[in-house]
Amino acid sequence: MKVCVTEKPSVARDIARLLGANDRHEGYFEGNGYQVTWTFGHLCELKEPNDYTDQWKWWSLGQLPMIPQRFGIKLKDDEGIKRQFNVIKSLIAGADEVINCGDAGQEGELIQRWVYQKAECNKPVKRLWISSLTDESIRKGFQELRDSKDFDNLYFAGLSRAIGDWILGMNATRLYTLKYSRSRDVLSVGRVQTPTLAMIVARQREIDNFVPENYWELKTKYRGVTFNSTRGRFKTEGEAAGIVEQIKKLPLTVTSVETKKGREAPPRLFDLTSLQVECNKKFGMSADEALKTIQSLYEKKATTYPRVDTTYLSDDIYPQVPGIMQAMVPYANLTAPVLALNKLPKSKKVFDNSKVTDHHAIIPTNVNPATVAMTPDEKRVYHLIAIRFIAAFYPDCEFNTTTVMAEVGEYGFKATGKEILKPGWRELYNKPGDKANEEEGKEKADDEDNGVMPHFEKGESGPHEPSVLKRTTQPPKPYTEGTLLRAMETAGKMVDDEELRDAMKENGIGRPSTRAAIIETLFKRHYIRKERKSLAPTLAGIQLIDTIHEPLLKSASLTGLWEKKLREIERGEYSAAQFIAELKQMIGEIVLNVLRDNNSGSITIEQGKPSKPKSPSASGGAGKEKKARAPRLKSIEEIPCPVCGKGHLMKGNTGYGCSEYKNGCHTVLPFTEYPADLTPAKLSQMVKKNFKTPKK
Repeated sequence: MKVCVTEKPSVARDIARLLGANDRHEGYFEGNGYQVTWTFGHLCELKEPNDYTDQWKWWSLGQLPMIPQRFGIKLKDDEGIKRQFNVIKSLIAGADEVINCGDAGQEGELIQRWVYQKAECNKPVKRLWISSLTDESIRKGFQELRDSKDFDNLYFAGLSRAIGDWILGMNATRLYTLKYSRSRDVLSVGRVQTPTLAMIVARQREIDNFVPENYWELKTKYRGVTFNSTRGRFKTEGEAAGIVEQIKKLPLTVTSVETKKGREAPPRLFDLTSLQVECNKKFGMSADEALKTIQSLYEKKATTYPRVDTTYLSDDIYPQVPGIMQAMVPYANLTAPVLALNKLPKSKKVFDNSKVTDHHAIIPTNVNPATVAMTPDEKRVYHLIAIRFIAAFYPDCEFNTTTVMAEVGEYGFKATGKEILKPGWRELYNKPGDKANEEEGKEKADDEDNGVMPHFEKGESGPHEPSVLKRTTQPPKPYTEGTLLRAMETAGKMVDDEELRDAMKENGIGRPSTRAAIIETLFKRHYIRKERKSLAPTLAGIQLIDTIHEPLLKSASLTGLWEKKLREIERGEYSAAQFIAELKQMIGEIVLNVLRDNNSGSITIEQGKPSKPKSPSASGGAGKEKKARAPRLKSIEEIPCPVCGKGHLMKGNTGYGCSEYKNGCHTVLPFTEYPADLTPAKLSQMVKKNFKTPKK
């Protein structure tokens, strides 16, 4: 008997159907020589301090640092999890072979390995490694099962990350809480969350300390085109105005006209971070909301594996592209020009095996999106992915850039203009010039580029209209979730160039799949708050960063070096044991340095008091809080019925109804009063306003 272990029941159902394991039992499917069971994400976790010794049950500076002789794992304290684990353990005991069907990534590997360890698995283990959940991909994956040993380094990296987060998070949180917290509010410190907070605090300081300065620009208009002075900025208005007086009666003479042809390649395909950034910029979605949305699209088989950090495709995807485009029926008018080509273009900017490791960039699958039930958010995100994918096979945008140099007396002026010759991939985007990956808030003034300019001849001259424009220097912009993700990816360095950004990913802090959780943790700890789309540190967040003097705890670049080592462990280029030994030494030094500090008791967390930590978070900080920010509604189904209180709302053909309609609840909210395009949050607000919702 072959036992397949998936990460969630929905994946188990799909795999069981394809394998012919159609008999349903408690906790698994069976048939055709297979038993297909599942976990619920993490069934196991690292042991807590008090699981090792009673001395660590109580928070005491004298017990720090806490370093177990050997780290152990335990089942999570949940009856449902314990029941499902016992099912898995009994199936593995009777198996001839185990097939790891977990999520194809570092965390997915860790989840499965811990379960097998806890279940004392001594059977041969194979690995299903796929980039999408389509039937075709699953079938192909089972034909090409790999040996579990091929992924040992992936597991070692995941284990090192978890243990490292425990060592630093558990010890530093207790250390700083006991030493510096007033009223013993828990001060959560984590390997990734703290340097991320430090970046936000540093940016806020730059904004607060910024002193605006006025400056003046000299411009002149000739034949309807704006020319800018080649002298740049003027520190005083009088200096610029004096030049205006000198030149206003003199003619402007064109000294050179240069036109260059240029090409602009389509924007890169999406990795997880760039997709989260785009969703934040275009739709105002948080990093966490974007991750959950793209994860849902993946589970609905509409898009490929999302937790990736590459923008490239492997060569084996090339022959699949026509089939994917043909399946994108709603986009037929956009894919038609590509499918009509004799040969599909194959650019090194799209296909590069050397830039793809475990998974390729996020693209649509060969499933018709019209057949997939999507939420409004899912439709918007799918559209971003679809257009970016199609654009990758469109021609470059071709344009002319014209630069005109001129003189008025002894002063030089310059005008530039850009003319689109062939839009190419830009045809796919609504706004001309709205490249999907360009950053918001360009610093350039609107009139620096004149667009299409009239024809100029060298030597021509004529009257012009000089003027002086007053401007003021602007402070740095606060981080949004999108720009913070970019900063985390490059360890705090703001990089616009795509190739340089790829090179710096190696030293980024956090993983693409965990960065959203880091940001959410900072909100929950009340270290940061949101001001419209911008992020700002709270007083507690600022005080914590000011209190921490250890560079290794709050430096993004130094933390990035730790991340680099974790990536090297994954590639088999660095020792996991050495990584853990270095962290143990580091936490020992940090404890000694903090204990030598004569200051104490300076930080108060005003909004809510987190409980003492039970387990490290994804960032290495302490565990759960008593109060957390209320999660945003992601679907209509999360809204309870305002009449019966037992069911939840569902969307019908003419209105919203209750899921308990079969049991007698006849609630109907017609679209005439509750429009069909309402977001879940807005619908919930209207329901609360118009009904007194009963308790369940």
